[in-house]
Amino acid sequence: MTLRELNEKRGRLVTQAREALDAIKANTDEARAAELEARHDAIMADFDKIEADIAREQRMAAAEERIARAAEEERRRQRPTGVDTEQRGQSEGAAPEYRAVFHKFLAGGASLDALDAEERKVLRAGVQDIEKRIQTGGTNTAGGYTVPVELQNMLVKAMKAWGPMYDGNIVSELNTTSGNALPIPTTDDTGNTGVQGTEGTALTDDGSADATFGQKQLEAYDFNTKFVKFSWQLAADSIFNMEALLADLLGERLGRLANSQLTTGTGTSAPNGIVTASSLGKTAASATAIASDELIDLIHSVDPAYRQSPKVAFQFNDLTLAAIRKLKDGQGNYLWAHGDYQTQEPSRVLGYRYYINQAIANIATGNKTVIFGDFGKYWVRKVGAPVIGVLRERFWPDLGIAGLIRFDGELLDTAAVKHLKQA
Repeated sequence: MTLRELNEKRGRLVTQAREALDAIKANTDEARAAELEARHDAIMADFDKIEADIAREQRMAAAEERIARAAEEERRRQRPTGVDTEQRGQSEGAAPEYRAVFHKFLAGGASLDALDAEERKVLRAGVQDIEKRIQTGGTNTAGGYTVPVELQNMLVKAMKAWGPMYDGNIVSELNTTSGNALPIPTTDDTGNTGVQGTEGTALTDDGSADATFGQKQLEAYDFNTKFVKFSWQLAADSIFNMEALLADLLGERLGRLANSQLTTGTGTSAPNGIVTASSLGKTAASATAIASDELIDLIHSVDPAYRQSPKVAFQFNDLTLAAIRKLKDGQGNYLWAHGDYQTQEPSRVLGYRYYINQAIANIATGNKTVIFGDFGKYWVRKVGAPVIGVLRERFWPDLGIAGLIRFDGELLDTAAVKHLKQA
């Protein structure tokens, strides 16, 4: 199916699912109501599959475009030297050269013997970059190399796809080249206002309106994927296949890991996850369900100043979304409204965007199941570029590949994001 056809089918499924729920009346017997709910759930399962197909088609189109650009760049790089090559070298620096050497190193079974002296020098720059950024005594960087720019972009995109908390479009991000501790000033001035003055009277200076500043600190914690076996035959086949596979193998693992830490990290020798750092906005009456009024109360537990932010939204996991899809307000309107691919309108809950975050707990006793607020107040500090470590002997004739990233996260204003907690 084309994207247009998939989007049209998605709209039809939503209509059918709502018809099933609307057929449940006050006088509908229990067996019939259960049958209609089961039909709704089955239709929405198809809806989820269609949404996944749409996302897959979009990712495939983007990947094909990236590969086409990379292939064209490779052809340009291999053309005879001349004015165009000279200009390209000035604008792009050594990045294409490093990429080619990095691929040759992997295609040669991660053996330095496959490289000449000049190529080893280029590759060694990756090791030196790691050593500069890690700055930890005794850390073993043997076999580790910085990721080429093209692969780095693919890795980061794969990471974003596996959770919202590493996505700079959803949270705020700060990129640094080194990993030293980074103090950040904080303040909450939403409770202060100005006052009316009187002509000829001096302005009040009693200290009551002074801004109160605090300080939080962003560290640089190391996380890795553990080693993944990687076929040397595939590495030797094509630079594009190699990059796509590494993005899948490592990007998904790093993405799940980063999202989990930035969601529920303890803040002790780890990021302070957004759920951990958020404050209580509403306690649900039930341990096993969420009521529509409770979501409304959660929204209004957050100051209106934060609700006007372009990054205000909900986050919850997919099972919680399934429960929210069935909720109506006091006027019988559904809280959930599906989006429109053609107009780029996202699905919403009570008029606000939402993001699926599988690291947030299921609906169960005492769990924090929904968070809402201005995610722009959550800062993710990312240190340098991802690093890939390679081992040969342990996995011979295959290779062992591991990804390593450094990051931290902190909610700079705890009033900006609130959570709903089950009874």
